[in-house]
Amino acid sequence: MDVRRRPPKPSSSGSSLQHVQHDHHRHHHQQEKPSPQLVDRSPSPTPKASDALPLPLYLTNGIFFTLFFSVAYYLLHRWRDKIRTSTPLHVVTFSELAAIVSLIASFIYLLGFFGIDFVQSFISRASNDAWEVDDDDERQRFIIDEDRRHPGPCPAALDCALPSPISASPKLMDPLTDTPLSSEEDEELVKSVVAGQIPSYSLESKLGDCHRAASIRREAVQRITGRALSGLPLDGFDYDSILGQCCEMPVGFIQIPVGIAGPLLLNGCEYSVPMATTEGCLVASTNRGCKAIYACGGATSILLRDGMTRAPVVRFPTAKRAAELKFFLEDPLNFDTLAVVFNKSSRFARLQGIQCSIAGKNLYIRFSCSTGDAMGMNMVSKGVQNVLDFLQSDFPDMDVIGISGNFCSDKKPAAINWIEGRGKSVVCEAIITEEVVKKVLKTTVPALVELNMLKNLAGSAVAGALGGFNAHAANIVSAIFIATGQDPAQNIESSHCITMMEAVNDGKDLHISVTMPSIEVGTVGGGTQLASQSACLNLLGVKGANRDSPGSNARLLAAVVAGSVLAGELSLMSAIAAGQLVKSHMKYNRSSRDITKISS
Repeated sequence: MDVRRRPPKPSSSGSSLQHVQHDHHRHHHQQEKPSPQLVDRSPSPTPKASDALPLPLYLTNGIFFTLFFSVAYYLLHRWRDKIRTSTPLHVVTFSELAAIVSLIASFIYLLGFFGIDFVQSFISRASNDAWEVDDDDERQRFIIDEDRRHPGPCPAALDCALPSPISASPKLMDPLTDTPLSSEEDEELVKSVVAGQIPSYSLESKLGDCHRAASIRREAVQRITGRALSGLPLDGFDYDSILGQCCEMPVGFIQIPVGIAGPLLLNGCEYSVPMATTEGCLVASTNRGCKAIYACGGATSILLRDGMTRAPVVRFPTAKRAAELKFFLEDPLNFDTLAVVFNKSSRFARLQGIQCSIAGKNLYIRFSCSTGDAMGMNMVSKGVQNVLDFLQSDFPDMDVIGISGNFCSDKKPAAINWIEGRGKSVVCEAIITEEVVKKVLKTTVPALVELNMLKNLAGSAVAGALGGFNAHAANIVSAIFIATGQDPAQNIESSHCITMMEAVNDGKDLHISVTMPSIEVGTVGGGTQLASQSACLNLLGVKGANRDSPGSNARLLAAVVAGSVLAGELSLMSAIAAGQLVKSHMKYNRSSRDITKISS
């Protein structure tokens, strides 16, 4: 509520020129009027009357303050007397009715005078302080301080001259990409984001249109940095599908080509394997491996274990107390109780085991559980939190330092994942006949066996590899992960693989196997629900959750990953043994376009 009287209108006796100058000055003043939260409300030297009463503001406020508290005290006193005399509270006298009306009126005045500005200023401060968002994986909190962002272009972009500011016109144009903006309102929003008045992260909630928010944010980024994003696509993507779960503050999307390798004949079934990659020759090489496996009757995969892990770290005053909790958790008599507490957070989470490790007075507790068709990081984290809350009553001196203590271990190369496994542990094998080795792979069985021993086994050992006893398992894992909406960062442990080759059947045929102890995949949650990734999962027949057998879709996807790695290992090792690696990459991984013509 504006509590200041407007100045009286100027007298009509002035000249027309004075009227024009006054109107122009008033219009200019209104254009540069600061935002409501920045209006200076400091007291004026001369008392001004209020809109409520023809009195100075301090007298009006004092009257309403006094009225509010006095009638509130009167009503409370009267209601106390009624309670003592057992008089119904809804029976009111004329004086009580007048007091209630006065209370409401004074409350409305005080709320209008003080409350609105307070709420506006509070919202403004809160929106500029921080932004908290729950990520589907790890539930991490990211704090973004918009006030510290420099509103102008970065120093590195000063050499890029920007066109002159946009002039007001019916059709507004983007100064960097020379494309029309949708409306004047969008142009004002872009300017507000650039100036830091509107936080970039709040556009979706403010506008209610994710595509429009991405468009405005994109334009603001271009003006702030002085660099164009004309090559980054904006249209053609469902930004609503990623809101609050996949990506924050989008400005476009990346195009990654998806190729198909196969058919991969695995456990008697054929699979066309989608691979999203920008590396030439990768899909072709994997496809050749699939061809060789198919010609020999297919590959066989076996699931060894299925369990996602999370390992919190807790601290005690003494190492003795930490050891007491370790013994308690690893005692088989306590497992059933802990399993009930752990499993109550999900229909699919089922505690499988607990493994502890002590470092001084710090205890690392590695929980392992099944997670259905989900990759399961959030699921296991919830179960772990339930157990920690349960243990707090018996171990009140336990200090939970972190829900993850890296004993899990997630998105980092770790020996515990290589030895104990994490996610899906799979072994996949095939026997490739001598004829196929010669005709399809263009090499010999002895050459492959020798190369595998010297390269994948001895060479990796010399390098001190951790889970890297393979030729290029990460290549295939990453390509399938991106195509099917998995977490690309989990390629680190999911690519742990040892490739074994051995001559069989009197040395004529080749037995090849890959053992992958920590393939971390899911068919629900995260990026799997996006349209493109969902289509790739559907191509494999593992889209969504399996209602008949929960977890079977995710396990099948892990088997397909292992089978594809087997095909990729077979083909690349054959190319190296035959001396074809450089030749094939020069053919398939080199652009034939004339760069000089493109640049000109």
